[in-house]
Amino acid sequence: LIWISSAHCDGRLLSHNPTGSQGQFPITQNVTVVEGGTANMTCRVDYNDNTSLQWSNPAQQTLFFGDKKALRDHRIELVRASWQELTIRISDVSLSDEGQYTCSLFTMPVKTTKAYLTVLGIPGRPEITGFTKPAMEEDVITLTCTTSGSKPAANIRWFRNDKEVQGTKELNATGKSFTVRSSLQFEVDKRDDGVAYTCSVEHESLSKPYMTTEVLEVHYAPHLEITHSLIIPQEGQYFKLECVSIGNPPPEPVLWSKDGGELPDIERMIVEGRELTITTLNKTDNGTYRCEASNHLGTSSAEYILYVYDPNALGHHGPDHALIGGVVAVVVFITLCLIIVFGRYLARHKGTYLTHEAKGAEDAPDADTAIINAEGNHVHAEEKKEYFI
Repeated sequence: LIWISSAHCDGRLLSHNPTGSQGQFPITQNVTVVEGGTANMTCRVDYNDNTSLQWSNPAQQTLFFGDKKALRDHRIELVRASWQELTIRISDVSLSDEGQYTCSLFTMPVKTTKAYLTVLGIPGRPEITGFTKPAMEEDVITLTCTTSGSKPAANIRWFRNDKEVQGTKELNATGKSFTVRSSLQFEVDKRDDGVAYTCSVEHESLSKPYMTTEVLEVHYAPHLEITHSLIIPQEGQYFKLECVSIGNPPPEPVLWSKDGGELPDIERMIVEGRELTITTLNKTDNGTYRCEASNHLGTSSAEYILYVYDPNALGHHGPDHALIGGVVAVVVFITLCLIIVFGRYLARHKGTYLTHEAKGAEDAPDADTAIINAEGNHVHAEEKKEYFI
């Protein structure tokens, strides 16, 4: 009778508290944590008639039953235990902790809710391999960037200085984490000398990408050019030639010569590194100047033909002004001649047209004969005669 009475009372209470019955169900949330971090797992019930809550790990091992610790793991601690809540903390989370955790409410029957713990594997800092120092121009090299330990797989991007370039990606699973590689292959050019190649690793566990950079060194044969300080070198002036060179290693030393031989006047022709300075120009300095330099990959040379002008001759005989003046004079002369010829042509044809009927009359002895002899008037000569009394 007592048992029936008790049952009757329980049924009466539930019937009067439908909301409480529905609230007597555990509520959890999925949790995401970075490897090495701390995860708080919380289970709550809105209504509980003094029934215990329990947390179990993915292997169905009990972690806490109420406030009683069941698994000996120093990383797992109790945060809060009451009839409405059971919260535990897992410190120094590893990838092996990932999985589905279960919160159980020991009613009849037992009610359970699942919560998934996601652990993000932090990628290792990237390493670049494949650099040969130095690289030779026209070599084909392959740069490889590698990062391991990421979960999910990290993303790798390549940059040539500040411009992104595309690499080839490769994934390998190692347990629950991934090793990611990206390769970049290209033919080396001298323009690659000093270029920074950067590998960037991006992952949701990182607040900013991991980056590593290598600077490429390229050796290439030299190329020389000569620059000069004056456009029109004149006698008495200070004149400088510079042998500008590119090449790696830098081509050394720079050798100067004139007309295939040594510099003739070392007192006025001073060589300092890549520069040749002639302190006071004169006509004897005319000729072909040559600079030459080499490194272990080759030799290069450049030439400059020097012609020294007489400043007095340039002042009295300005070739540009004389040429322009001569051209202008010829054009004016031709124009005037054309105007005169054209004018005479028009005048002549106009006079012929007006006096056409009088042709042949200039030699007539009198007026009557002139009329008769005029061109075009032979047929009607009699008609055109006029007689005066």
